[in-house]
Amino acid sequence: MNDVLGEAILALTPDSHPPLKIVMVGHVDHGKSTVIGRLFHDTGSLPEGKVEAIKAMCDRRGMPFEWAFLMDALKAERDQGITIDVSYIHFRTGQRECVLIDAPGHREFLKNMVSGAAQADAAVLVVDANEGVQEQTRRHAYLLHLLGIRQVVVAVNKMDLVGFDEGRFLTVTAEVKHYLADLGLDTLHTLIVPVSAREGDNVVTPSASMPWYDGPTLERSLDSLHPPPTSSDLPLRFPIQDVYKFDDRRILAGRIESGHLRVGDQLLFSPTNKTARVASIEVWNTDEPVLAARAGQSVGITLDEPIFIERGQVASQTFNAPMLTSVFRGRVFWLGHKPMLPGNRYKLKLNTAEHLVEVQEIERVVDVSDLGKSAADRVERNSVAEVVLRSRGLMSLDPFEVNLHTGRFVLVEDFDIVGGGLISMDGYADQRPGQVQKATNIFRVAHRVPTEDRWAANRHKSGILWMTGLSGAGKSTLAFTLEQYLFRKGYQVYVLDGDNVRHGLCADLGFSPEDRVENIRRVGQAAALFAHAGFLVITSFISPYRSDRDRVRALAPEDFHEIFIDADLEACEKRDPKGLYAKARRGEITDFTGISAPYERPILPEMRVDTTQHSVEDCVALLADYVTSRFGL
Repeated sequence: MNDVLGEAILALTPDSHPPLKIVMVGHVDHGKSTVIGRLFHDTGSLPEGKVEAIKAMCDRRGMPFEWAFLMDALKAERDQGITIDVSYIHFRTGQRECVLIDAPGHREFLKNMVSGAAQADAAVLVVDANEGVQEQTRRHAYLLHLLGIRQVVVAVNKMDLVGFDEGRFLTVTAEVKHYLADLGLDTLHTLIVPVSAREGDNVVTPSASMPWYDGPTLERSLDSLHPPPTSSDLPLRFPIQDVYKFDDRRILAGRIESGHLRVGDQLLFSPTNKTARVASIEVWNTDEPVLAARAGQSVGITLDEPIFIERGQVASQTFNAPMLTSVFRGRVFWLGHKPMLPGNRYKLKLNTAEHLVEVQEIERVVDVSDLGKSAADRVERNSVAEVVLRSRGLMSLDPFEVNLHTGRFVLVEDFDIVGGGLISMDGYADQRPGQVQKATNIFRVAHRVPTEDRWAANRHKSGILWMTGLSGAGKSTLAFTLEQYLFRKGYQVYVLDGDNVRHGLCADLGFSPEDRVENIRRVGQAAALFAHAGFLVITSFISPYRSDRDRVRALAPEDFHEIFIDADLEACEKRDPKGLYAKARRGEITDFTGISAPYERPILPEMRVDTTQHSVEDCVALLADYVTSRFGL
């Protein structure tokens, strides 16, 4: 009975069919506000007397009537003839309710444009028929792509200035389609409409001046846009905004970003991995008990257990949780006056959570004019870049393509928004599996042989020499040569090599980011056991993720020695002893470190060995000296 009632409540939730939000973008002075003003007038959406008031204002100023003044409400905008702020106006086409978002085109107000476009379901890109595609046209189109907007209608405006010429329209159309196709948008179904907003041609009424065009008007094009997929169909994401205490109850308040929840649901709170059931759902301004809630609702919940939950944590179903990670790739649009630099730290806002993140790497900067990507050591204002961001703690998130609500972020510096972007986990693994222990009813058993006694018997200390570096850097060669040398010196020493363990201990694992994490977890546990047994264990693993190496270090902090076998990608690729780089370049190997998967260099390794500057013999001598000084008794 409760399930039936819960479904009924979900079905009756308001705003199940919200208005379609459409952002208007384009190069400055290409006529966005004029298009909107004409669209509102010709659909009868303007308040009575609005046009007359604008005409009277223009007469007082001694200037011609401007449709753009219907939208440009600020005096500064009227004086300068540009849109500064973002305007939101409801109107209705022949078939649907819409909210038009008028976003500024001038590059100085791109932050306002981004804030408006981030809320949109679709976009109208306005292009001047006379000027064609300009810098801000490309920049705005790329930002739409960056924000995940895939439905775009193009209005080729000011056709009256080119004599309603079909040839000019086709030229601009080809230019627009070429750029949108490079962005990965479906140009086959992209509607491109020739309009003259000033004269009203093809905005709402078909144009008599363009008999060669038999497509839909701008208004009919908006009717063809599809409503976005409902957020209720996505997995539950309920970021906690605040915690309130009433009587003996603790109410967790927030807005359900996606999915739905019911009384009795078992929830998982990330990143702490605590679980509890929903005891009640509290909704304001209603006396009736609520058994279910869905995406878009702001609610409070109480739990059946008094666990500690705080702002920023994300509630989800236990079987479909967000990722946990300390590092991700971000596609960032930079708005800061100071450039973004590697090593810079910013406050990252992700839903209700805040994290201190560091720019680990600037992978490339995107040239929005031709979508070319180039290496760079900084990101300048109004630039787009692909970067790697790292936090000290775990962040709860989703890749943008999985859930846009938990896949967007904002960067803040000195209380000012300096950037925003989308989350990608390409090449990085979900770190949640490493935080969860499945086995129960297990107990640690103490050994009766002290570690110091093992050292005394072996006449050397035990430990882990963790060699990390790119494939081809020389890890295995140095590990086995060093093992042979130390064994002859009387050391209890053994090598755990990447290829060897994948024939047995890790034979069931591939090379996906998740399998790489599990591979290193198993090897790290084995290496720690070797060290506890009194051995000096040498490992030879790419181990590309810093978090994995840190996790192994945490198993035996006093015994772990990170040895960075340093050789750049060019040198490793020239060596290519196993022919793997050649296969990766041909696309025969996916997720290959250094080519299609990341390698995170150690920051402060205990030792760095440069195999491009030293021979094998010299490198082994350096390693042997290190072992003698650190592990001798």
